[in-house]
Amino acid sequence: MVFYAHHGVLKEEHTVGGKYEVDAELFFDFTDAAQNDDITKTVDYGAVYKKIEVALTLREYFLIETVACEIACELLRDFTVLESVAIRVRKRNPPVDGICDYAEADYTASRR
Repeated sequence: MVFYAHHGVLKEEHTVGGKYEVDAELFFDFTDAAQNDDITKTVDYGAVYKKIEVALTLREYFLIETVACEIACELLRDFTVLESVAIRVRKRNPPVDGICDYAEADYTASRR
């Protein structure tokens, strides 16, 4: 998923914004959904997308680590079928003193 958002330590990052990418891995047993072709036994990926979109575009954080953690915790809270999630948040062209394609935070959480 790709979003334009306003996160960062520097004031300018909150003003100007930047490009962020999010990968979400959702782990759960979807055997029943697959065997019965039953959408009610799986995760609504549109709803997952919306949750991630809200976290990225309607809130502002200093750290991408916080963004990744918040998304993971919200998904586990709101989608009870999930056993665990892995969230990667990439910030394109972070403000460092040099050439850097992206900075990335990877956060994994589970119910166990």
